[in-house]
Amino acid sequence: MLTYNSKEWFKPLIYFHKGDTFRKLWLMLVLVAIYTVIVAYVETHFLQISENEHVKNIPIMHSLLGFAISMLLVFRTNTAYDRWWEGRKLWGSLVNASRNLAVKLDAILPMEDKANRNYFSSLIALYPRELQQHLQQEKTRLELDDKPHPEIPGFDRSRHVPSQIISHIQRRVKSLLTVGTISKEELYILNTDLTAFLDICGGCERIKNTPIPYSYSSFIKKFIFIYVLTLPLGFVFSLGYIAVPVVVFIFYVLASLEVIAEEIEEPFGIDTNDLPMARLTETIGKNVHDILH
Repeated sequence: MLTYNSKEWFKPLIYFHKGDTFRKLWLMLVLVAIYTVIVAYVETHFLQISENEHVKNIPIMHSLLGFAISMLLVFRTNTAYDRWWEGRKLWGSLVNASRNLAVKLDAILPMEDKANRNYFSSLIALYPRELQQHLQQEKTRLELDDKPHPEIPGFDRSRHVPSQIISHIQRRVKSLLTVGTISKEELYILNTDLTAFLDICGGCERIKNTPIPYSYSSFIKKFIFIYVLTLPLGFVFSLGYIAVPVVVFIFYVLASLEVIAEEIEEPFGIDTNDLPMARLTETIGKNVHDILH
């Protein structure tokens, strides 16, 4: 995730970072500019239909459609950001659950019981690493698809790894109860935190494998494409070749909003604006080690 100073104005105007939408859209911007130049040239030198009364209604149509597309993009961006923010809250809860479990184990386990302390410390720190890997696998994204995907390479773990880690912790806690190291009341307290681990995993999986409905996303892209293709037909009559930068800028704004929404709606990837899961994992590991050692 890119860290920045939100109070700066000048630097964002001249700096194009790796995830900037301009880098992703520059080829399409060039194509839109060429298309607008062609339309302007044909109108100026051949058709010359700017005096037609019916042509003057085209800008009115664009105004009405512009309002509709702006409402769609606002909803699209808000929905994508809600998914990103929910993912961040889930990983924040994972940090808290890891610390809570480590603190309670530190209070319950004797200081001289290094074996159990090291065991719990390593498994609690292992969980976020495996959860990150689990969420970044293509298999996880497609697990709700109606078609099997045996062609996905690199997926050799047939079982749910985060659940296995919690199962190992649960079995070790149960064994400590059997030998009398912990009481039933302490077991109940620990189970509350262990349940939170899998609840967080389930919440992340819900975001990962339930994308924005395809028909909705597809419709927005088609709407933007058709809207931009018709813009030169209305602008060149009154602006001439000045319509070229105007149309390119409008397309850049609309397409950038869609690109940003696409990037943040799945927050568990490796893009610039995705969640800093690696740093959160390091934080959890360091905190748990400091508590239990």
